[in-house]
Amino acid sequence: MSDPLIVISAPNGARRQKTDHPDLPITPSEMAACAEEIVAAGASILHLHVRDNNNQHSLDVERYRASIKAVRDAVGEKLVIQITSEAVGKYSAAQQMQIVKELKPEAVSLALRELCATEKNLTEAAEFFSWLRFEKIFPQYILYDQEDCRRFEDYRRRGIFADDNPFVLLVIGRSGADQQQSTIMADIAKNMTSPWAVCGFGTEEIPLVAFAADNAGHIRVGFENNIYNSSQQLLRGHSEMIDICQQAANKTGRKIANANDVRNIFSL
Repeated sequence: MSDPLIVISAPNGARRQKTDHPDLPITPSEMAACAEEIVAAGASILHLHVRDNNNQHSLDVERYRASIKAVRDAVGEKLVIQITSEAVGKYSAAQQMQIVKELKPEAVSLALRELCATEKNLTEAAEFFSWLRFEKIFPQYILYDQEDCRRFEDYRRRGIFADDNPFVLLVIGRSGADQQQSTIMADIAKNMTSPWAVCGFGTEEIPLVAFAADNAGHIRVGFENNIYNSSQQLLRGHSEMIDICQQAANKTGRKIANANDVRNIFSL
């Protein structure tokens, strides 16, 4: 039997504003309300971004602490809270790693190309990945193209991640990517030996739900990637895409994972 389908909710991201969707959560209280909605719908991981005073992307530790506390107060341990370490052109790899070390979150997403841009960065990155393992912080490695995937597999075999089967997020249907690129990434996903999730942008998000459910993968959905339904109307809320995930799981006989399932699957 396949593992239950893990639904990661990415409700805000680094760039979108309330002018894009009025339900985009930015403040801790808004994120807490969002957490209640996505838990009720079936999400098990919250992919968390925080913003500065101008509603721009931030990796500020205190802002993270405030948002995490609000979410925990609202839903307790019913979500695995995964912070982002995304650079968005503002943060260096050293800053990204230092923020994670200061915060010590339950989980973190890491773009391999940002944390380890070249072989010259490999020693420092490997030490950081080992530290994550020691501190029992749950990483997910983001891979954007086949070169990222090639490097990931090379590093995995060499033990760089201190984990034989680290969790990955494959970005399929990336903005600006052609169909051939999406097909290549989908083929890579189906042949991954590590547990994987996928995400897509805009209209690419919805078909990826069925793709993940059908191929023993997992899925990330949310306003970070897409704010429209299949009729190109604004999603009514964060639960609408999670409902689609539930329907796709039902068709394949998979259940939707809860946070405890995630913790059990990955021995957190």
